Amino acid sequence: MKALCWHGKGDIRCDTVPDPTIEDSRDVIIKVTSCAICGSDLHLMDGQMPTMKSGDVLGHEFMGEVVETAPGFTKFRKGDRIVVPFNINCGECRQCRLGNWSVCQRSNRNAEMAAAQFGYTTAGLFGYSHITGGYWGGQAEYVRVPMADVAPMKVPDGMDDESVLFLTDILPTGWQGAEHCEIQGGEIIAVWGAGPVGLFAIQSAKIMGAERIIAIDTVPERLALARKYGATDIIDYAQDDVFARIKEISRGEGADAVIDCVGMEASAGHGLSGVIATLQEKLTSTERPYALTEAIKAVRPCGIVSVPGVYGGPIPVNMGSIVQKGLTLKSGQTHVKRYLEPLTKLIQEGKFDTASLITHRSTDLADGPDLYKTFRDKKDGCVKVVFHPS
Repeated sequence: MKALCWHGKGDIRCDTVPDPTIEDSRDVIIKVTSCAICGSDLHLMDGQMPTMKSGDVLGHEFMGEVVETAPGFTKFRKGDRIVVPFNINCGECRQCRLGNWSVCQRSNRNAEMAAAQFGYTTAGLFGYSHITGGYWGGQAEYVRVPMADVAPMKVPDGMDDESVLFLTDILPTGWQGAEHCEIQGGEIIAVWGAGPVGLFAIQSAKIMGAERIIAIDTVPERLALARKYGATDIIDYAQDDVFARIKEISRGEGADAVIDCVGMEASAGHGLSGVIATLQEKLTSTERPYALTEAIKAVRPCGIVSVPGVYGGPIPVNMGSIVQKGLTLKSGQTHVKRYLEPLTKLIQEGKFDTASLITHRSTDLADGPDLYKTFRDKKDGCVKVVFHPS
């Protein structure tokens, strides 16, 4: 089968690799009908995540049609269309029973490696390095889905792929990022990064009742979508002093909560300027916390800092600001299964626009290497890339 594979920093190839096979009684094989490139995939492309191996199949946003099940498997049947969350869940460990799906204690095949890095293991993830299990991902024609009797969801009748594909990651990630802000109605919420996750965080904050939503980015296409999706205020960080603008918008009080949807590869333009920004970005190739630093500064005292953006290792954080201002910090990989049913209902009710952020589509995975670069470099107005390989 064809698949998009990692071969080193900046080296993504469309390879021919062996078709997946059933390995366990809880497995299904799906034919991928839709998959996407996520901002987190760019961390892999740019060599920011450890323990990748040449030939690893990428992709954790995918869905498809069941073509084979293990003997005796009953949850799905051949021909069912299913959405597959990016984290893999056993359904039996203490964390799964608590609903903390992203930190399943049994699905990571390399749990000892993860524990050495983080203290305890996290869940196994599709297409996301060997520290998260080394599972092949979904930017491929076929995928083996382990523990398929727990997390995946059958697509309701009448819903097309582009309505539900983003339930695999970025929609629930944006929702959880907003949910962490404890929005009761009337708040000012500032969102760093108007990429796909940020755009869903904006839509989510609007649904939850935020009064003013501030979108912070510099890409015109992203900022236009942010306005369309409910942002009341736009800040171009390349042109404006973000902190000063947030103080102005909030009448000196600060945002009630802030959401860092940028993560480890923030541009140095976040919070810095001119020659200093350019030099800092060149010198600091990984774990650049510029957006997070600025968000911590801009949130009001006793406010909430929500971090759905991905970080892979230690970063310098202004703990003095967190402690002295009495801030609450909330983060974590997304508990996707927790949100599948309620978010599906909101999609069916027309509360979310899931398709208009897709700017680039392809039916051929061979286009993948070039589209990775287009997405990374934000060329050609690229906001989101989706493949329909079947």
